[in-house]
Amino acid sequence: MTIDSTDCALVAGREGAVATLTFNRPAALNAIDVEMARSFLAALNDIAADRGVRAVLLRGSGKAFMAGGDLATLQADPLRGAADLIGPMHEAVTLLAGLDAPVVAQVHGVAAGAGLSLMMHADFVLAAEGTRFNLAYVNIGASCDLGASWALPRQVGLRHALEIAMLGEMFDATVAQRIGLLNRVVPADALPIEAMALAQRLASGPTVALGRLRRLVRGSFDRDLHAQLDAESVAFKHCAGSADFKSGIDAFFEKRQPFFNGC
Repeated sequence: MTIDSTDCALVAGREGAVATLTFNRPAALNAIDVEMARSFLAALNDIAADRGVRAVLLRGSGKAFMAGGDLATLQADPLRGAADLIGPMHEAVTLLAGLDAPVVAQVHGVAAGAGLSLMMHADFVLAAEGTRFNLAYVNIGASCDLGASWALPRQVGLRHALEIAMLGEMFDATVAQRIGLLNRVVPADALPIEAMALAQRLASGPTVALGRLRRLVRGSFDRDLHAQLDAESVAFKHCAGSADFKSGIDAFFEKRQPFFNGC
């Protein structure tokens, strides 16, 4: 995968098997403009095609994770601006959801609007103490995008989802963790270390199984029990044909830790 210049709106890099995607418009609190949206989609296309990527870490530069969409883009031409931002971002979210590689979000400062929407598509979210959250769309007279209306009620329940979406109020990391939006709240100076450590731990796991698991769990809300059992059967049989499954079974009988190579 190409590592972009730090002058770009999105910086894509690698640390071993972990792909890092850093939103990089710090002066605008990493608000998504057209360049960032297109770069994010291009980076996820690269990741989806790269079997060496076994975990993804999303993070923001400067003072925030992401403050939403770029309002200047929307003000100049609302309909075209919305299409130019939403089109590639929705394609990117679809790719993100289909990865075998688990996704970790490293969140600090603020996650608002599209930033909160995108954060919810990560499998694990670690936030710095003091981080603030706001779905915010209603405050500019908009509904939502990036799958927020799908992810939010699944993560926090209907009542909390409607409150967050329709009141557009700010809330802190303590509340976000309590209602199920976060896995951990950590000191700000420890956040990059803990987020990368988690991503690396996931990257050393059985990638095929982790990919099937993340899609089984997320898809379970849309299937009845019978359909979910069928999906589990298909997924398990797929995993059983993998090299990692053989490695795990052999390690169990040999009473040692397994080594997974991701295939």
